[in-house]
Amino acid sequence: MLAYLLLAFALLTRIVPHPDWLNFTAVGGALLYFGARRTWREMLAPLAVFIAADYFLTVYAYHYDFRWQTYVTTWAWYAMAMALGQILLHARTTFVRVAAGALLGPTSFFVVSNYAVWAAGGMYPRTMGGLATCFAAALPFYRNDLLSTALVSAAAFGLPVLLRRMTADRALAPATRQ
Repeated sequence: MLAYLLLAFALLTRIVPHPDWLNFTAVGGALLYFGARRTWREMLAPLAVFIAADYFLTVYAYHYDFRWQTYVTTWAWYAMAMALGQILLHARTTFVRVAAGALLGPTSFFVVSNYAVWAAGGMYPRTMGGLATCFAAALPFYRNDLLSTALVSAAAFGLPVLLRRMTADRALAPATRQ
């Protein structure tokens, strides 16, 4: 249930207008959690939801023509983020593993998506300087993605643990008082 609530929250953070400086998206954290808590077959739902969101945003919010080829790298990353959650967090979830996922997810998206923008040409010259400029221009987005993925992952994986510990402490409290 929590995985689908996170999916809905992540979708809202993608489609609800927000100030450019905020650039908060719960996509990375939601995909990590979904991968950790769901089967491979169930991972088609978030993939379809985010593909539809990309289409909606491109056509209706940004008013561009939709070219699916432009999004293949992003869609592959969505699947990779869920695979990362499945591989890293499915069998055993620890603070270190969640932190690693929260770092690896946004970092992989930063590297792959910006390399794809540079390689596709048009925005930056196809030189090492152009690649460096492309990566430098994306640093503010990377920072925000890193922060939002860390916050969402901490909440998604940490809050249930905290609640279980609090209820366990309450259950033990009356027995220790007597």
